[in-house]
Amino acid sequence: MPVVQPEFAHPVHRFAHHTVDFRSRILVMAVVNRTPDSFYDDGATFTLDAAVAAARQAAADGADWVDVGGAPFSPGPEIPADEETQRVVPVIAALRSGEGPAATAILSADTFQPLVAERAIAAGADVINDTTGLHHPDLGRVVAAGGAHLVITHSLATPRTPVPSPHYADVVAEVREHLLRRIDLALSLGVPAEKIVVDPGHDLNKNTLHSLEITRRFDAFATLGFPALAAVSNKDFIGETLGQHKSARLAGSLAAAQFCALRGARVLRMHQVRPAVSTVRMTEALLGWREPVTLEHNMHALNRDADRSAGPGDGSRWETAPTPIIERADR
Repeated sequence: MPVVQPEFAHPVHRFAHHTVDFRSRILVMAVVNRTPDSFYDDGATFTLDAAVAAARQAAADGADWVDVGGAPFSPGPEIPADEETQRVVPVIAALRSGEGPAATAILSADTFQPLVAERAIAAGADVINDTTGLHHPDLGRVVAAGGAHLVITHSLATPRTPVPSPHYADVVAEVREHLLRRIDLALSLGVPAEKIVVDPGHDLNKNTLHSLEITRRFDAFATLGFPALAAVSNKDFIGETLGQHKSARLAGSLAAAQFCALRGARVLRMHQVRPAVSTVRMTEALLGWREPVTLEHNMHALNRDADRSAGPGDGSRWETAPTPIIERADR
C-alpha cells in the first residue's frame, strides 16, 4: 500500500499557540466529553473537575489537541444551548487560564450550536468541531467572525435523530461530494480555506461496511486539499469487525488510525492518548519526519566490547544513560 502524501492548498495552519505544517505532522486529538451518556466512558468526565483533570492529563500525555463536547452525536432529546454552554465553556476557560501543556494545546468545542460555538471561542477555543457539517449555517458565520478553525464532518441526519439502515451507492464518492459542498458553504460564510479541516465521519449515519470502506479509501478525503481528520477510536465498526466490546478495542483503534494516517490523515481523534501518541510519533519517524529521541544502540565502541549476554545490574552498557539527540520532542 503506497503512503499518500496529500497536496494541501494551505499546508501551514496557525492556531493560537501552535503553527502546524501538515506536510510533516500528524496531530493527536484527545476526547473529553461532559455528557452523562458518552458512548465510550459512560459519563466518567461529566463533572467539571473530572473533565478538566482529564484534559490536563491528556495534554501531559502528549495530546496536541483536546476536543471538549457537551452533547453526544447519538439520537436523543435536544440539549438546550445554554445547558451545553455550561458543560463546554467552563472546561475550555479553565484550561486556557491554567498552566502546563493544556493551557497552550489546541482546544476545540465539539458542537453544532452557534451560541455554544461563539461562547467557546470567546473562552479560548481554537476550533469548532461540527459533526453535522454546518447543519446550522450561522455556525459558519460565528466561526468566521471569531477567527477560529472549523472541522466539517459528514453526517446525514438532522442533529440527534436516527437514520435507520443508511444506504449509499458508493459511500466514499458520496461522502466526498458532500464534503465538497459543505466546504463551499463554509467558504461562502467567510471561513478562510486555511482554517478548514475535513472529517468523513466514521460510523456517523454509516454501518460497519461503510466505515471500513472510508477507512480503506481514506485518501479520497485526504486529497481534497485540506487536512483530514479520522475519528476512529473505539468506534462500533471496530467492535463489529473484531467482535469486541468497546473496552477491548484499543489495538483495532490504533491499527485503523495508523492506516488512515498512511492514507493521508493528519488529525487522529483518540480516547487513549499515550498509545495513540506513541503510534503517531513512531509513524512520523518511519516516514522520516521525526528524529529518534535518543541514539544509543550500536553507536559507540562500548557495543563492540560489551558482553552480548549481559543484562541490567552487572555494570554493562545497559546501565549507560542514553544519549539524547533531541532536547524536547516536537509536540
